[in-house]
Amino acid sequence: MNLSDKNRNCVLTSRSNTSTLDNMTGSWRLLVPEYDEKTSPCSTFCPAGEDIAQAEMLVSKGEYEKAWRLILKENPFPSICGRICYHPCEEACNRKQLDDAVLIHVIERFAGDNAFLYNFDPEFKKFPKRSEKVAIVGAGPFGLSAAYFLSLLGYTCNVYEAMSEPGGILRWALPEFRLSSDILKKEIENIQKTGFPIHCSQEILQEDLDNLIEENDAIFFGCGNFLSSKLYIEGEDLYGVLDGLTFLREVKSGKINSICGNVVIIGGGNTAVDAARSVVRLGGTPVIVYRRNQENMPAFEEEVIAAVYEGVIIKTLLSPVLIEKNCDGLTVTFDKMKMVDASSNKIIKDSGKKEKISALMVITAVGQKPEMDWYLPDKYSGEVILQNNSTVVLDNKKPPLFFGGDLTNDFKTVTHAVASGKEAAISMDILFKEGADKINSILAESVTGNSTVLSFDIYCRGTRSKRSRHVVGFNEINTDYFEYTKKIKQPQLLRHERVKSFMEIDLNLSGSLAVKEAARCFNCGICNQCDNCRIYCPEMSVKLDNNIRSIDYDYCKGCGICVVECPTNAMTLKKEHN
Repeated sequence: MNLSDKNRNCVLTSRSNTSTLDNMTGSWRLLVPEYDEKTSPCSTFCPAGEDIAQAEMLVSKGEYEKAWRLILKENPFPSICGRICYHPCEEACNRKQLDDAVLIHVIERFAGDNAFLYNFDPEFKKFPKRSEKVAIVGAGPFGLSAAYFLSLLGYTCNVYEAMSEPGGILRWALPEFRLSSDILKKEIENIQKTGFPIHCSQEILQEDLDNLIEENDAIFFGCGNFLSSKLYIEGEDLYGVLDGLTFLREVKSGKINSICGNVVIIGGGNTAVDAARSVVRLGGTPVIVYRRNQENMPAFEEEVIAAVYEGVIIKTLLSPVLIEKNCDGLTVTFDKMKMVDASSNKIIKDSGKKEKISALMVITAVGQKPEMDWYLPDKYSGEVILQNNSTVVLDNKKPPLFFGGDLTNDFKTVTHAVASGKEAAISMDILFKEGADKINSILAESVTGNSTVLSFDIYCRGTRSKRSRHVVGFNEINTDYFEYTKKIKQPQLLRHERVKSFMEIDLNLSGSLAVKEAARCFNCGICNQCDNCRIYCPEMSVKLDNNIRSIDYDYCKGCGICVVECPTNAMTLKKEHN
């Protein structure tokens, strides 16, 4: 065949002069592909039940405002949790099996901070107003979360706080290098746009309870654990011995602004580590003393690593038995301990051996408890409904009582407090609408995947309620479509910069880095709009209309190519049912 120069580079294909529309190839089908969005494992490990895969996808596309609003559906504190949550979601991340887990908490913080930078409007969608009134005792993360979700459900809430400002331990004891007071204030102001007031400097005493019961249809107790546990050893009441929370509060208020000399911190939790890192910044030399091995410390591992990097000394297998005065300050006597075996946390004395450490100050941080017993649910009579993160006490003669946060949670974290507030709010809504006997069954219908983690969006029959509960595993991801890419490095202050002030250590992330990290997410189980299903369909039976994909089953042969080429496992191939 002679081709002109003009057509020499054309590709010749066969062509039919008749339409193929009458050839309904769908009649050959034995299997049916369906769009079937599923559940990502990270969401089932997030106590707040965030829609993480969807949020990461939105950030990766530069849709920061949508991502922020999506997070707010489940968690009122993205900027706070992005800073101080211990991010169990990242332990469950499927990407971890390819290279590194996605830095979900960093992206969450970016979305929250970016919203404040550009004054985004949260556009809260509230249910119709209801007649019931709710009193919430305590403006810590549980009380504020409960008020937030109750307000969205249409209830009138009043939050009562004993301190002069809301926030609980986040406001009064958490060091600025972990959480800026400005960020805390902005997050609280943002959620108050749902319409609930906070009455500060209004402590609720036991004698005030009758008035609350008379004026409200439900009472929520979210009083934090502000009372430090004692060592029960001689000398712990000496001058120069402070409990961890008192020390952190006095540092944050400016009452303690410098320290010279050794400071012994007894304990291994987050309060002990926060206190030690504060001592470094005040000029002292902190020594954390813990009765077990360092790997057994209950503090977050990242915080322990940061403490050591900043110069905190950690001594282990020492248990305090005596504090006494010396000419320069205090001396603490410890029993030397040893682990019974490597797999057990049990310790015993090491043949009566002792060690003494001298210090200017001793800080005790061995746990906290509520300041008043009457805050606890077991002090009230009635039917008790125990839940994962909260407790309900029902008395036919009185309004229902809801307890949450530190009062009921095994894990004393801000994210578990959010989960507790959400659970209590949903439980109350079910109680008033459906009755007490329906609480547990409806809660069970509102969890993410195969977990016990509640989703507010699922409870409200939002878009997530249409997803399958199947949790996508790494072997169900088509990793051919993902390049090997290591996680970004979170910008941080250097050691010599950290120890000079209480400035936040983790620095703000740029938009380009946030997009790069969010793009590493597999978006497990949800459609990431890659269009592989359309591109690879041999029958062109996948249709796209207003960004919604559908399958024309008149022509779909059920070959399953679309399902195989879906990188995120957002499709399923099923048997044809005639």
